[in-house]
Amino acid sequence: MRVLIVEDEPYMAEAIRDGLRLEAIAADIAGDGHTALELLSINAYDIAVLDRDIPGPSGDEIAERIVASGSGMPILMLTAADRLDDKASGFELGADDYLTKPFELRELVLRLRALDRRRAHSRPTVRELAGLRLDPFRREVYRDGRYVALTRKQFAVLEVLVAAEGGVISAEELLERAWDENADPFTNAVRITVSALRKRLGEPWVIATVPGVGYRIDVGPNAAGAGDESG
Repeated sequence: MRVLIVEDEPYMAEAIRDGLRLEAIAADIAGDGHTALELLSINAYDIAVLDRDIPGPSGDEIAERIVASGSGMPILMLTAADRLDDKASGFELGADDYLTKPFELRELVLRLRALDRRRAHSRPTVRELAGLRLDPFRREVYRDGRYVALTRKQFAVLEVLVAAEGGVISAEELLERAWDENADPFTNAVRITVSALRKRLGEPWVIATVPGVGYRIDVGPNAAGAGDESG
């Protein structure tokens, strides 16, 4: 999952971003409305976390533009006010959820996971594919009934691949979905992470490399020939 945090208090924004990273959620930060609109125009986000009171176009204006775009992107609004009228006006603008400051990071994570589940309601909460069982809420992975311990980044990459249900995901898309905007587009982090992930999952290799295209979960009967260890 990749989210956009629109928050003009740098300390809070960075604390949220760092906390979400520990939950294998990639996050970018926008400190004002103009930056938020720019990031929304060039990146694909799963959820927007909007502080209503920000410089430039307000959080309310950002919410209105997201809704008008027809993207269906869920919106979670942050506010220091706990008045019912403020919450009602936020929902009227198109917000899907509301969180009043101060809040526990764990609650934000739970709400983001719930919004992501609602957004993709056709997907089961626990995803199963090619002998893999992935629980995004417990952050647990099993292969043919065997528990597999993964790093946060490995889990994030596998989550993207499993969600594609055998479709090919390019290295660029993996970098976009599992890392954040600070990732170097010329890095070999994707190749290294996929190679390590493949080893963690064990043989026969279940992650196939499609030369010159990207990676996919091998859902065919001959998964033993899926890709190679080099990534």
